Amino acid sequence: MPEYVIVGGGPAGHSAARTLSEEGAQDILLLSRDPDPPYDRTAVTKGYLRGETSHDEVLLGALDGVDLRVRTSVTKVDTGGHTVTLADRSEASYGKLLLATGANVHRLRVDGAALEGIHYLRTLRTADEVREDAEGAGHVLLVGGSYIATEVAASLTAIGKRCTIVMLEEVVLERTFGKQAGGYFQRVLTDHGVEIHPKQELARFEGEGRVSTAVMQSGDRYEADVVVVGAGVQPDVSLARAAGLDLGERGGVLVDARLRTSAPDVWAAGDIAEYESVVHGGDRLRIEHWDVAETQGHTAGLSMLGRDQVHDVIPYFFSDLADWTSMEYIGQAYSWTEEIVRGSIDDAEFTIYYIDGDRLAGALSVGRGDDLERARELLVSRQPVDRAELAG
Repeated sequence: MPEYVIVGGGPAGHSAARTLSEEGAQDILLLSRDPDPPYDRTAVTKGYLRGETSHDEVLLGALDGVDLRVRTSVTKVDTGGHTVTLADRSEASYGKLLLATGANVHRLRVDGAALEGIHYLRTLRTADEVREDAEGAGHVLLVGGSYIATEVAASLTAIGKRCTIVMLEEVVLERTFGKQAGGYFQRVLTDHGVEIHPKQELARFEGEGRVSTAVMQSGDRYEADVVVVGAGVQPDVSLARAAGLDLGERGGVLVDARLRTSAPDVWAAGDIAEYESVVHGGDRLRIEHWDVAETQGHTAGLSMLGRDQVHDVIPYFFSDLADWTSMEYIGQAYSWTEEIVRGSIDDAEFTIYYIDGDRLAGALSVGRGDDLERARELLVSRQPVDRAELAG
């Protein structure tokens, strides 16, 4: 019987397996439904999609003492019997279990959504499909104003494709970073040739077997030889729900500061983990980003070994739009009451501090990474901010 079973081969699952292996644990079983071994997920919309990074270069490598099984889905978790059931109906027993099942893309339910040429980018395989399909395409349409749509639009434009974004938002990324930051990223995209149509709701796709046109609720029509949908994701909590684990208001699996679920000997990490953040005064967060998943996997691995390890890492995100601009973000500001800008947005060297009341909730930086050190201090201390100091 493996002592440690990990369900999910993404960054959280791989990080936990690596931590267990490095700490000398044996009998580690890593179950992944992905056809590929664990890989750098951040490359999917960036260097790998552009063809700058090879398949082998994005793989994270084998781990000592870890039995990795790809193309392996888990269909049931029995927390009382300490077993997991696989798709082939075989069972595996566990001593400690980590659920790191990630998230599933939100698929559009509109007429024409099943036409050929419509893609949901999530894995290396789907990146291959998008790149191959786009090779002969004159026009690529991106649906959504989020990370996926903006990064893919930048990558495909950088390799010579004509790209258009249609979205519900007024500016890209505004739901996460607000209109000031979103406006900056939108200008970068349009300055490099990406066409953006805000406040557009998709009505349907048209085409004979293959997509050719996207029609908006407004009646506007856009050419679409290839479509990439970036309409968000949903945490994959189906196993956890069926196993009777407690779920939270943000749609994730409820875990404590040590990433322990409501069931004994079961942990959760990554996109599905709705965790008690000691950095945020015990507030519950659920974050969908590679770096957060990786650090949570490390915490979960140590916790599974019996260490008294709370997850006290400040959430960190990053995003690149080709080689045009890059951003870093720390914290998790679900809401804020004020934005303080340090530096110059027009000069593409700025930090936006997101203030909620008198406390810092998060900070985004472009070209001023050193500003994030002070932001980290304020997030940890939870002290009232000095607005003049932040504005510089």
